[in-house]
Amino acid sequence: MEEQSREPSVIITVLKLWPYIWPRDHPWLKRRVFLALFFLVAAKLATAMVPFFFKFVTDVLTGNDLGLPVVPLFLLTPFMLVIGFISMRVMTIGFNQLRDALFARVGQHAVRQLAFKTFTHIHKLSLRFHLERRTGGLSRVIERGTKGIESIVRYTILNSLPVVLEFALYAGIFFYYFGFLYVVVIAVTVIIYSGYTIKTSDWRTRIRRAMNEADTAAHAKAVDSLLNFETVKYFGNETAEAHRFDRSMQQYEASAIRSYTSLGWLNFGQSTIFAIGMLIIMLLSARAVQNGTQTIGDFVLIHLFLLQLSQPLNFIGGVYREIRQSLTDLEVMFTLMEAPIEIADVPNAQPLKLDSGHIQFNEVHFNYGSSRSILKGISFEVPAGKTVAIVGPSGAGKSTISRLLYRFYDLKKGTITIDGQDISMVQQDSLRAAIGMVPQDTVLFNDTIEYNIRYGALDASEAEIAKAATYAKIDKFIASLPKGFDTEVGERGLKLSGGEKQRVAIARTILKSPPILILDEATSALDTRTEQEIKSALDMVSKNRTTLVIAHRLSTVTDADEIIVLDAGSIAERGTHRELLAQKGLYMTMWNRQQAVSDAQQRLRDLGQV
Repeated sequence: MEEQSREPSVIITVLKLWPYIWPRDHPWLKRRVFLALFFLVAAKLATAMVPFFFKFVTDVLTGNDLGLPVVPLFLLTPFMLVIGFISMRVMTIGFNQLRDALFARVGQHAVRQLAFKTFTHIHKLSLRFHLERRTGGLSRVIERGTKGIESIVRYTILNSLPVVLEFALYAGIFFYYFGFLYVVVIAVTVIIYSGYTIKTSDWRTRIRRAMNEADTAAHAKAVDSLLNFETVKYFGNETAEAHRFDRSMQQYEASAIRSYTSLGWLNFGQSTIFAIGMLIIMLLSARAVQNGTQTIGDFVLIHLFLLQLSQPLNFIGGVYREIRQSLTDLEVMFTLMEAPIEIADVPNAQPLKLDSGHIQFNEVHFNYGSSRSILKGISFEVPAGKTVAIVGPSGAGKSTISRLLYRFYDLKKGTITIDGQDISMVQQDSLRAAIGMVPQDTVLFNDTIEYNIRYGALDASEAEIAKAATYAKIDKFIASLPKGFDTEVGERGLKLSGGEKQRVAIARTILKSPPILILDEATSALDTRTEQEIKSALDMVSKNRTTLVIAHRLSTVTDADEIIVLDAGSIAERGTHRELLAQKGLYMTMWNRQQAVSDAQQRLRDLGQV
């Protein structure tokens, strides 16, 4: 991930995350947090007791008086003290596992809630937002963000917090038993150790990023070369491809060497810093033992405390990298969640009250950006139960009309009404529930045919799904499949032909049974024979429904009640098919051009049959 000019704050991000870890409406999760924190503290206390038992055993074995008059003598035997030592170690592990088990539910609940909220928010964002972003990028934001939650919980609450608590506990013990000088040496050692680790980890992160980029580049060149295997052979460039790949691997080699070298410096520096701190403290303790102010047990106690402190310090570099990466990922996710919802219901919006389904565009102006106007004050009506077709050259604004009717965008000026109700004033859910769409490019879910048809009405019965398939004239095709309705259609429906996908889309719309229907160039990508079959199915679907047809092939809209010809965002002509031909304008030019292409294609087919 690229370096950001502003590093996300741990405190700010944790504060944003806290409502998901500490939800108001889930008291049982709060109890788990309390129990987890209790076991966290208990584990650290048990950890702190381990060196004391080792000290007691050592002092007893060397004949020193423990100075514990309130403890029964039978508990101060080497046998019992060893049992206590082992028991404390087992308790430490047990408390840590209980802490992790209790916090797992809390962390995973936060992951689920935040992921759900982000996913829901993304669906509320405008079509403009989604067209400007890569879908894969959005899914990666959610994926990395949810992993970031787990990492923040694990490394800040379950790792960093215990380390801070452990250090404070050890500092208090050293101050109480051995004096302020020991605390100063430990504190200075930890500060220098942490600073060196963080600084070196930042350096290693840049090296690691360069290594990953070189690895990605080498992999991309290898895949590109293999995918173009035949082209490489055509031009005899095997040697050139090998050298091209080797140059990328050379960059990876250099970065990898720097990465391993930097790791060596990190480990060596950490060991040296901690060894110097340990040396100073052990020399102080050894001198105290010689002077009689400490026992051999104290010497062992100090050594064990330092060894226990070294274990979490070894993970500082990894924890720092993980926390920083997780903070960045979470910040991106929170930024996404804060993205403004461009198309929102007005306050107190009411559901659309559908009567007949009469649509009216009144002086509609629209542009996607400030640079180019798409629609320039167009006005037309689609009477209830009638079919109106929108045709025109590419870029005239035809498909924009369907997007505006769905209210994927808000108008710059003018109104769109359904049965006299401004669609910008009604609830979006009710508006879209009243409209059915058969698009030009049907994209299916990577699931079964049944699931994709059922998507039109999720509570539909199997009988209703089968009936919709029959109306869409896809029932015979489904029956011919070994798995029937349970056949997987593949990603984006790629296992089906264009005509089969369109029939599934038609069946889905039939199942929805909307009073208003939009056919957005639903047959433009099909061959002539399939087009005629799909058209007959569409005619059946649109019967007695208010239908808006966005068309490229004029032959599919000749029987429309009215045809509106768009040109550069304005209505150039309007009328029936016969009336438009009689006007001898843009429509007739388009019609003649398409008929000439169709006649030429037919002659080629006839020649092929001779």
